[in-house]
Amino acid sequence: MSISTAPTEPNIHPDWINTPDDLAKLIKTLSNQPIVAVDTESDSLYSYFEKVCLIQFSIPNQDFLVDPLAVDISGLAPFFADDAIQKIFHAAEYDFMSLKRDYGFTFSNLFDTMLAARILGWSHYGLGSLLNNHFNIKLDKRFQRYNWGRRPLSKKALNYACLDTHYLLALRELQLKALLEQNRLREAEEAFERMTHVEPTIKTFDPDDFWRVKNSRELEPHEQAILRELFVLRDEVARRLDRPAFKVMNDSTLILLARTQPSSLADLDQMKGLSTKLVEHNGYAILEAISQGQSSLPPKYPVNHHQRPSDKILNRYETLRQWRNDLAAQRGVEPDVIINNHDLMSIAKKNPQTMRTLTKIGVLGDWQRETYGQRLLQVLTEKT
Repeated sequence: MSISTAPTEPNIHPDWINTPDDLAKLIKTLSNQPIVAVDTESDSLYSYFEKVCLIQFSIPNQDFLVDPLAVDISGLAPFFADDAIQKIFHAAEYDFMSLKRDYGFTFSNLFDTMLAARILGWSHYGLGSLLNNHFNIKLDKRFQRYNWGRRPLSKKALNYACLDTHYLLALRELQLKALLEQNRLREAEEAFERMTHVEPTIKTFDPDDFWRVKNSRELEPHEQAILRELFVLRDEVARRLDRPAFKVMNDSTLILLARTQPSSLADLDQMKGLSTKLVEHNGYAILEAISQGQSSLPPKYPVNHHQRPSDKILNRYETLRQWRNDLAAQRGVEPDVIINNHDLMSIAKKNPQTMRTLTKIGVLGDWQRETYGQRLLQVLTEKT
């Protein structure tokens, strides 16, 4: 689509869904659609335990915004699992993980416009770029860090949220045509199916993760003990306030506290990175954590118990990776579109010599195996 005018952000007038009756009507409407565009917004930048705060739906000539903070959305489960309805997402992985984590939903019949763009070898596959390039729509990047857990949501925020789904149906049509022209539809459908099986990660806290703080290993041993106590305290405060830990104290502030070891509230008041409110409510706890660290034994850096793959396995992996990278370059796509690194390592470890053995590993889809299987086995045979 070629348009000469400057990109714009149109006004969209969605239906706001925040009551059980309205949600029931929406579910009935969606259940009668063959294709529905979907997106979600969460509050990961504003809450300790992030949650889905908004769900957007678009069908031809109509857009909906569902408020899961006001209405129980568990009734959407049959819709997401319905194989007869294609759900269009852009970069579905995060949305799937969030919805599975919060509601236990299962998914089928996905069309992912980001995956499709990557399989097609399009140089830009972010939603903003795609909307700009194909529909002359410019998204307001300020809303990428918006607090979707706040209420009421601003009109501009609602409009921005709608744009995430409003054009996905038309984008799917463009991509579907291109996939058919390039004979890539089956490859894309296999990639879409794999995406429906992603699993959420449950947030846990490990005190020894303080070693992941930048510059933690450059501290003196006694300073590392202090850092660990401060790291634990920060998590406790973050949970109590329901805020991300980095918004309580960022990592550089933890390092600075471990090095300078302030001993009074007056000292804390002079510290960069500590808000007046934090010192007022948690100053004594910070000083206690520093004191506790000063009297603790220095922590020991954990030994990695994961066994390093043998040189033979690593050599096979590098050979497979080079073959995969060359193939991706010839096709004009990123390497993991062909086969991702994790699956290549699984194959390198098993070293299959027959198609039957390769199939048993279970990391390749039917299309991948049929398309790349014989050449992959040949590469392994030549290597060994």
